[in-house]
Amino acid sequence: MQTQKFHNYDCVELKNDLISLMVTQSIGPRIISLKFNNGENLLAELPNFVTTRPDGKDFHFYGGHRLWHAPENMPRTYVLEDKPVEIVGEKNSLRVSQQVEAETGIEKSIEIKLIEDKPQIIIHHTLTNRNQWAIECAPWAITQFKTGGVAILPQIKEDAGVLPNRSLALWSYTNIKSSHVTWGNEYILVDAEMDSPFKIGFPNPRGWLAYWNHKTLFIKRAAYQNNAAYYDFGSSSECYCNDQFLELETLAPITKLNPNESVTHTETWELYKDVDKPSDEKSAQEIVNSLNLE
Repeated sequence: MQTQKFHNYDCVELKNDLISLMVTQSIGPRIISLKFNNGENLLAELPNFVTTRPDGKDFHFYGGHRLWHAPENMPRTYVLEDKPVEIVGEKNSLRVSQQVEAETGIEKSIEIKLIEDKPQIIIHHTLTNRNQWAIECAPWAITQFKTGGVAILPQIKEDAGVLPNRSLALWSYTNIKSSHVTWGNEYILVDAEMDSPFKIGFPNPRGWLAYWNHKTLFIKRAAYQNNAAYYDFGSSSECYCNDQFLELETLAPITKLNPNESVTHTETWELYKDVDKPSDEKSAQEIVNSLNLE
């Protein structure tokens, strides 16, 4: 297993005839690059983007894809991820493991499998409780993209008669009057050109999120459990955007982990070329129809 440099990080590459991705060994666990071969990295590159914790330490986002554990809390969620990780490679797959977080007693690992002949990736995100007591948490998979594109957030379609059929979680800093958001009945579109932070969450039985940029469409899928409880007012999917990046996020249900128990949250990623920009609900629906999304 050979390493190569990307933004001065030692990285390991997974590649097939269509796409490639880079996983950092110097820090993480992180997927730091994702692209069609000979194409542009779709993921945000943020070597200098930080947030300062109450203890004065800087949490580096780095960009790319990461694994957190919900619920969000400062500094618990923002455990520093600036140490080398262990990477074990097999054919078309990598397992990336972080040392147990001293502040939380949680061990993180990501297993990445590249489908041999398709622009498709399967990612298993695992949290293991290494404390001597039970904890409550949820795996939280977060993918950061470069700005300039449009996110497609599918909404619940079922007719509930006289009862409500959907809910939305809005963060205190979210401006619902933003001109960069198109509020549709079946799709919410977020134009990633925000000048101030924006975040929305929702239950997502349709199980997918999408981001379009430069004629390429990224789709991530994660199973939704109807009878399970989720953090953030029941949100299984979330989207965050600021002037530096846009995030597509999926969460697993709230889970109680006894000592040495694990929970795994799985995403499937797909890439599509030569897709027209979604500018409204109609064009979003045309993309959904053409790709046989639900």
